[in-house]
Amino acid sequence: MVISTLNNPIKNIHHILAALSGLFIFCGCANIAAPTGGLYDVDPPKVVKANPTFNALNIKQSKIEILFDENVKIEKPMDKVIIAPPQQSFPVIKAQGRKVIVELEDELKENTTYTIDFTDAIVDNNEGNALENFSLSFSTGDQLDTLAVSGTVLAAENLEPTQGIYVGVHSNLNDTAFTNIPFERISRTDSRGRFTVKGLAEGKYKVYALGDLNRDYKYDNPQEEIAFLDSIVIPSSMEAMRNDTIFKDSLTIDTIYNIKYTRFLPDSLILRSFESGFKRQYLQKHERKVPHKLELFFAAPTEEAQFTLLEPTTSNENWFVKESSVTNDTLSLWITDSLIYKLDTIQLKVDYLRTDTLNNHILNTDTINFTFRESKRKESKKEKNKDKKEDEEEVITFMNIMQNVRSTHEIYNPLFLEFEQPIIRFDTADIKLQHEVDSVYMPLEYTLITDSLNARRYKIQYKWEPGEKYKLLIDSAAFESYYGLHNNKLEQNFTIKKLEEYGNLVFVLYGLPEGKTAYVELLDSQDKPFRKKRVKNNEALFMDLNPGKLYARLFIDENDDGEWTRGDYELKRQPEEVYYNPKMYEIRAFTNHEEDWDINELPLNRQKPLDITKNKPEQKKKRNRNEEERQNNRQSQQRGRPSMDLGGSRGMQPIGR
Repeated sequence: MVISTLNNPIKNIHHILAALSGLFIFCGCANIAAPTGGLYDVDPPKVVKANPTFNALNIKQSKIEILFDENVKIEKPMDKVIIAPPQQSFPVIKAQGRKVIVELEDELKENTTYTIDFTDAIVDNNEGNALENFSLSFSTGDQLDTLAVSGTVLAAENLEPTQGIYVGVHSNLNDTAFTNIPFERISRTDSRGRFTVKGLAEGKYKVYALGDLNRDYKYDNPQEEIAFLDSIVIPSSMEAMRNDTIFKDSLTIDTIYNIKYTRFLPDSLILRSFESGFKRQYLQKHERKVPHKLELFFAAPTEEAQFTLLEPTTSNENWFVKESSVTNDTLSLWITDSLIYKLDTIQLKVDYLRTDTLNNHILNTDTINFTFRESKRKESKKEKNKDKKEDEEEVITFMNIMQNVRSTHEIYNPLFLEFEQPIIRFDTADIKLQHEVDSVYMPLEYTLITDSLNARRYKIQYKWEPGEKYKLLIDSAAFESYYGLHNNKLEQNFTIKKLEEYGNLVFVLYGLPEGKTAYVELLDSQDKPFRKKRVKNNEALFMDLNPGKLYARLFIDENDDGEWTRGDYELKRQPEEVYYNPKMYEIRAFTNHEEDWDINELPLNRQKPLDITKNKPEQKKKRNRNEEERQNNRQSQQRGRPSMDLGGSRGMQPIGR
């Protein structure tokens, strides 16, 4: 018998319960998955309490605990957390759940204000929202010092923000305090080179910056980067007002509040950092890769080394041709006497400067053996001839010539020739420079100059005519090396660029110190100088510039040597002043560009264009995606167009007149 379920109430109840159970299971499974979208936490952690409390007095404990409203972590505590006065033993800094703990290892000083500046090291555990500019101060006495000074540290040579350098103060105004005594209070620069030294008492101070290599908070290593102010700083404070704006949305202002706050002065100090130029000097290595060439490599720029041939002895005073780098850190001796370079071992006495343990450069003498075994010669010769057939003609080996001649040549460039080996003889009659006139090449008289440091390098000097065609001819065997090699024939046609292919630029300068020499340098997109001109009558004129983008900087040449000079703390000499033009200029062909430049129009920390700044400031963490999307949608609706992600474009600076 078949029983209908429609007429069976018990059966119907079972079906209903089964259906409801399935629905609940489905809903439960659906809720297990992580929700999509939703708002992200954008608020930094908030302090619930601290022990000791903020600005507490007569504190004897060396353990500090700060409780927050959520779990936190500490990012880069050794870099970001600054404790003043500076600690010789680095403290324990850690996060435990909602608590941050700092344990000072140094014994607390009496009647001293302690400041623990966390900068932006404390972040929440999930989203990484930073609690910025957070610090805690307390005093071991009955008075809390609350004054502060702030400013920016810039690299003196190129105005780059100096990141992560200590800035410290001394109430001892003696110049030796910086070199003998640890800082009293310290700070550290952020990604923009900015600093704030907190917890200062009333009084007079000297302010310094120090790239502390040994973490003793004093300048006792000449390799440390430093900066110092000539003037004495007197910290103070004043009541000030600032505007805080509350927005209804991204475009509409709701309320503007006038907020009173305490402003600590001075707050715009500029320190220009530099290295002394000290480098430890010593002989790094010596080589003899080929029989006829000895090479010495020194660790740093130095005075020219002196040498004497010990073995073998010779009466030939011209047994070598010397080459050296501009800074004398590389020395090459080409041995021209075959009786010497055919020997397996050559012995030299070398006198050079070496740095001792007290960082003094003392004269040092070494006896050096340069070895080149006959087996190496045979192996080298065998390697060259291993694929050569017996009946194959011997290939003539020519001496290589490196040269800068191009089919299109710059009007301001001379010609350079550099040979593979030192030249023992050549005939200028075999070197011909010709000018095309009515389709006929006519000979020219030119000037040939030998390089003072590199005897293998020659310069052909001639005043080129724009748009004209020239030819360089060097006959084969015109040059012969000490080792019997000759050059192959060289023939190169080239055309000088026309004037209309260049642009010209003149800077009219304002704000220059009277009676001082100044130079303007043009810079490429990598902040590298490629042209330099002395300022005359408050103008710097650059002719024949290739079209393209460029930047400019200026330095005051205090010692009239034509180069930027670093500072010297021992002599209390500041580095020569450098100024950047804040604009980018685009040079157009066949155009004269005249630009006014007031070197004091902007403070130094706002002069260098961001495009060529290498130490770019760290980008702050963006707010949550939901908020950005809402703002974009609101703006798009108000403008009456769909929301789109549009890339920004920088406005070009005006050029020319």
